Amino acid sequence: MSTIKKVVRTLLIGTTRKDSVNMGIAEYNSNNRNIKDTSFGYTMSVIGGKWKLVIIYLLAENQTVRFNELKRQLGAITYKTLSSQLKELESDGLVKRKEYPQIPPKVEYSLTNRAQTLLPVLEQLCEWGEQNRD
Repeated sequence: MSTIKKVVRTLLIGTTRKDSVNMGIAEYNSNNRNIKDTSFGYTMSVIGGKWKLVIIYLLAENQTVRFNELKRQLGAITYKTLSSQLKELESDGLVKRKEYPQIPPKVEYSLTNRAQTLLPVLEQLCEWGEQNRD
């Protein structure tokens, strides 16, 4: 992704990058010994797993995508797993599902405003991968 596209996307979603990020590590080290009770634990419960970040990435790149197009882009995922992951992302408020009343049925998926706030973090992960790729 080019620098211009990153800047434009950052401006579109109304976020700014910060040099320091509080990931809840201090909270984990002080009182909570159960990782699930931290901010990190919550975040991982929402975006963790093999497919969720990939789905978010594809929806961010393509804006609105139909189910079968997502399936084609993901490749090895089963229909059942994709459906399950989309339902979980929808129930967590990260994916919006729009169903059109027609035959054959048409369903489109897109990111919610809440999911848009994850894009700067996803961009940082992409940058880390670029810098550390062998």
